[in-house]
Amino acid sequence: MFSSRQDTASSAVGNAGTVSGLFKLLRPKQWTKNLLLFAALLFSFEEIRTETIVSTVIGFLLFSLVAGCVYILNDYVDRERDRQHPTKQFRPIASGQVNPTHAIVFGMALLVFSLGAAFVMNPLFGVLCIVYFLLNVSYSFVLKHLVILDMMTIAAGFVLRAIAGGVLIHVPFTPWFLICTMLLSLFLAIGKRRNELTLLEGNTGSHRKVLDNYSITLLDQFNTIVTTATIISYSLFTFTSDRTIHLMWTIPLVIYGMFRYLYLIHMKNQGGSPDRVLFEDKPILITVILYVVSVITIFAIFE
Repeated sequence: MFSSRQDTASSAVGNAGTVSGLFKLLRPKQWTKNLLLFAALLFSFEEIRTETIVSTVIGFLLFSLVAGCVYILNDYVDRERDRQHPTKQFRPIASGQVNPTHAIVFGMALLVFSLGAAFVMNPLFGVLCIVYFLLNVSYSFVLKHLVILDMMTIAAGFVLRAIAGGVLIHVPFTPWFLICTMLLSLFLAIGKRRNELTLLEGNTGSHRKVLDNYSITLLDQFNTIVTTATIISYSLFTFTSDRTIHLMWTIPLVIYGMFRYLYLIHMKNQGGSPDRVLFEDKPILITVILYVVSVITIFAIFE
């Protein structure tokens, strides 16, 4: 009888560990990327109402679940490579916490639920969720192995997030804003690749083959181009905005935020996880908060 109780307790602990692992597979810490869906609400101040806030929050959760399904697929496909990575080896599938088959079944069920709910909420939003998922499936199997296109695919995912946010509350985005989103996303993707090169040093090919096609010097040149283009594009966005020219006062915050991130990349060897940088680096977090408060204040005063 005592042995039976021990088996029951061990089973309960094992089930709890599996549930915890399945939740970790969704990478909730990376859901911060999906906060971009709120950009439409931020730049459409007059549209902020209870129903638009609720719609955006629900859309954020559904998009995060779809993104979580992508993470599950990525971890499933990359499980062998992740076991050779100094930090990714601790992910649930790579570490053995979650059975790969169980992870895929869970992901499929979650995907069906998420996409179904997205279509019920807004058919166009549902289509964007499908496009996002298919784009990332293509990334997992093909595009992540193609030099330059791997980073551009990551940027395209952020642009889809921005468009999805506008669809949820039925407001359009200006081309300049979408260009800024794409460039800023490229900036983060380049920083991520640079961090991977620095972290893995001479063992690049055993983890991610595409890294063999990059060098620190090349990625630094890319970042110089993208940083300049982002600042210029954002400045043009504020100057040509139909809302108010006073958005130009947020330009210094954008410049400081990008320069601070470059400092972290080059001097602190960070940048591999932008979501961690957002919460762990206080100057970056304060800059983001000040930016949001500034935009809301400018729209409240000058409109």
